[in-house]
Amino acid sequence: MAALELFFSFLLLLIFFFFIPTRASCPPSSCPGGPTVLFPFWLQSLQPRRCGYAGFDLSCNNQTHQTTLSLSNSSGNNFVVQTIDYDLQTLIVNDPDHCLPKRFLDRSFDNLPDTMPFRIHSFKMYTFLNCSPQATSFPATARNISCLGGENHTVFVMPSREYDNWFQSTAPSPSPSPSSSGLSCAVISGVRVPARAEHELGVFEDPIEGVALTWSTPDCSFCGLNSDTSQIVSSDPKAERKGLPRSAKYGIIIGVGIPGILCILGLASYVCGRINAYGRRNRLNMDLSTSASQQPTIVVVGLDGPTIESYPKTLLGESRRLPKPNDTICSICLGEYQPKEELRTIPECNHYFHASCVDEWLKMNATCPVCRKSPEGSALVTPSSSISSSSTSLPSP
Repeated sequence: MAALELFFSFLLLLIFFFFIPTRASCPPSSCPGGPTVLFPFWLQSLQPRRCGYAGFDLSCNNQTHQTTLSLSNSSGNNFVVQTIDYDLQTLIVNDPDHCLPKRFLDRSFDNLPDTMPFRIHSFKMYTFLNCSPQATSFPATARNISCLGGENHTVFVMPSREYDNWFQSTAPSPSPSPSSSGLSCAVISGVRVPARAEHELGVFEDPIEGVALTWSTPDCSFCGLNSDTSQIVSSDPKAERKGLPRSAKYGIIIGVGIPGILCILGLASYVCGRINAYGRRNRLNMDLSTSASQQPTIVVVGLDGPTIESYPKTLLGESRRLPKPNDTICSICLGEYQPKEELRTIPECNHYFHASCVDEWLKMNATCPVCRKSPEGSALVTPSSSISSSSTSLPSP
């Protein structure tokens, strides 16, 4: 039982040291409808401030339960965080009202302040047009922005270069706007739009997939804050990939550690058992020695040869007449007496037996086999007397 308790104690320690995350005080968290939040991000009111890096503040929307990010130069609502890729250090944000073009017009992404850790790699110029319902002839690259339109107007957007080419081809002479040339459209604004390489041409298609923001500081795919020094503890992802995966390391630790612990426990149990057995034997020998010294044992030894030969012998005749007619069986060998057999009688009790049987008996026991009386001349030997003391001889009858 003690060995089993020790084994479970070692197993709990193993789980604690190798499976509890190193930043146990900052466990992963998330909003009900958002991605998992790890360092360098932190969720306000759900995680301690030390769990995140400066500028990576996220929060949960109380109504939608979505994860939101605030950009200080944005005049609208916070952005919804759709995904976070910690390896590529990229997050995808979208407008909570599903109208990102509106956020492009208010230039939420145009010039991110230096206080923000997020950056956009590239931009592309787009021109927004406010057109009447009669305007129908547009280039193939023009997109109708339904969330910005209304009953009496429609908003279109196209790459600025495509707009310039289209305007020059449709206007007879340079004009400040398409509306003055009869195109029933007015330029709202030319804005910089974040360009995602794989979706540059379809960035305004429905649904819009979102804007990718990247960060470079802190530069690590797996890092955190040291709670003692408040310094960033990071590991190089390339260096991590050169070695064994973490799951493989845990597997090796478990595969080697648990059998090793079992061997140690088995060896310890065996040694403890041997020590306990040795102690019990020593205590038993000590108790026996003490008991023997306090209570002498009386040892009864058999008779010597001359004494035995001094006991009377009787030779049975053909009639097998016995001193006791009903006693016809030797009590030692349980055989019937036969003619011409020698019987020997013990003088003290007059019990008789085959001479050969009782002689062997008396050599080892100084008592009658039947009544257990000690014949005169037997020796009672104590530890203080000699076991080889001689017996007194009985006179011949």
